[in-house]
Amino acid sequence: YPVGPMDKARAKAAIATLRPTGWTPIGLALRAAAKDLGAGETTRRIILITDGEDTCSPPDPCEVARRLAAQGTHLVVDTLGLTLSDKVRRQLTCIAAATGGTYTAVQHQEELTGRLNQLVQRAGSTYNKAPEKVTGTAGCADAPTLAPGVYTDRERFGEHRWYRVPVAPGQELRASVSVSLDRTLNPDHGVVLRAMSEAGQELVRGTDAGSGRTDVQSTGLRWPQRQAGAGASASPAPDGDAGGTPVCLVVGNSFSAPAAARTAPGMPLELTVDLVPSSDAPSGPDLGRGWLLLVVLAGTGLVAGLVTGWLARWRVAVWKEN
Repeated sequence: YPVGPMDKARAKAAIATLRPTGWTPIGLALRAAAKDLGAGETTRRIILITDGEDTCSPPDPCEVARRLAAQGTHLVVDTLGLTLSDKVRRQLTCIAAATGGTYTAVQHQEELTGRLNQLVQRAGSTYNKAPEKVTGTAGCADAPTLAPGVYTDRERFGEHRWYRVPVAPGQELRASVSVSLDRTLNPDHGVVLRAMSEAGQELVRGTDAGSGRTDVQSTGLRWPQRQAGAGASASPAPDGDAGGTPVCLVVGNSFSAPAAARTAPGMPLELTVDLVPSSDAPSGPDLGRGWLLLVVLAGTGLVAGLVTGWLARWRVAVWKEN
């Protein structure tokens, strides 16, 4: 059935003509699907459903996914495994991770239907506009100011790229970054995304570590700007930033590569920025609040004390008898 506007009757008729042959050409299917969807600038999504591993290698399906990601085609593959086989899980997880997608194991029709509906709804909300090109700087003072949206940039090994986002009181900053590892890297590397105040105070950070595979690394963070008087940790906005307190986003990495690998241009990265109404963040792990909790704790301590005292007296009495 050709890619285009959905006609359910035609699609069902096309599916009814299929005749299974017992083979599972996942790698070839991914290549063909990517070709059908084209290589434009906007994000495309594939939902891959299988009840078994690839049986037609080469090409290896995970390598196909990595090459598609390295080509910068903005292709995301979400995988659904209809089996609990470890080998299938590893293969589908690799495909999903290489393209920024997700892997889900399903065993029942209800699970399959529910997950498909979620993925289709997510595809409907995928950005249909190409990311805006932006160039981060080496510091916050002269960093480009970003509004909610999706941005693309490049970052060299060991470099830090700075961006500014005005966050008004009552808003929550949500940001994520994905770096496409499009060349061979040494093992044990990572990506970090930090939110900083203009004074240099770290507000929150997100990190992701890798093992050296050519893949995609992603991390994200969220930071709420409290209402005035609620203990905001950033300094007031200067006159030039009437839209809110400037928060500096810093993208860093710990990449290194073999001597033969190229270091220029930098690694392609995609930065997503959003501002939503602030939600209450947890103040930290605790046992709870209120008089009921106090009564429960006091009662528990009293009972524990009585039991401990009774056991101690019983042991002393036994000792004296012996």
